[in-house]
Amino acid sequence: MPHLDHDRLVFLALGETEADAGENTHLDTCAHCRAEMETLRHVAGLGADAQGLHDLPDPPEHVWQGIVTEIRAAQTLPALPGPRAERSPDERPSGERPSDRSGGVLLAPRRGRWSRWAVTAATAVAAAAIGVVGTVAVLDATGSTPEPAPQRVVLASAPLKAYGETPPDANGKARVFDDGRLHLHLANLPDVPGYYEVWLIDPRTMKMFSVGVLGDATDELLPLPPNVDLEAYSVVDVSAETYDNNTAHSGKSLVRGTLTG
Repeated sequence: MPHLDHDRLVFLALGETEADAGENTHLDTCAHCRAEMETLRHVAGLGADAQGLHDLPDPPEHVWQGIVTEIRAAQTLPALPGPRAERSPDERPSGERPSDRSGGVLLAPRRGRWSRWAVTAATAVAAAAIGVVGTVAVLDATGSTPEPAPQRVVLASAPLKAYGETPPDANGKARVFDDGRLHLHLANLPDVPGYYEVWLIDPRTMKMFSVGVLGDATDELLPLPPNVDLEAYSVVDVSAETYDNNTAHSGKSLVRGTLTG
């Protein structure tokens, strides 16, 4: 059974969008995705609790030194040796250790390069440790608990439906937040040889401008120009574009919807 996309779970955990019926059914039956969702919600809650903290003090120097020491110590851990053929005494370089009774060569520990995953994990743990130290310092100094982060306000929204020759199961939703960003949740867009681009269109004049290009995720947050007139540019359009160095709309709209709110 395929699991839900990780980026989709992140958006659901952050409350940026709501799960549809199929996703709810999957979460009810899939322990793996449900556990990942609960973990993401816990992390999101920690982040929300920290939004009220301002001007955190820099961590003490000994914290940084401790982190550097731990990473350097991990880099000196011995690498796992692979199978190695036994050589005769005459072939061994001077000082090489003899083989054991089982025929394997006794290797001295050697320095190995840490894997990228391990370095990333160590960096994340270090960052978390710094955040905890800073948070504790502020709470101890003020004796107060930070206020929860304010929820985003939706200024306008639009259901997105298949347009033109697009397969009818293509759909989505657009929402404009009060922080000046456009959130898009899209599903079942047809594969295209190029890329997807998002537009805002004035239906009266058909003037339009590009908001940005979509990636591979089903959810995207795109910044809108300051002071955009959503009453005039009320149509959200997702088009199929090709790499032809032409910045104009291709004329191949996949889904569209009109913002209201």
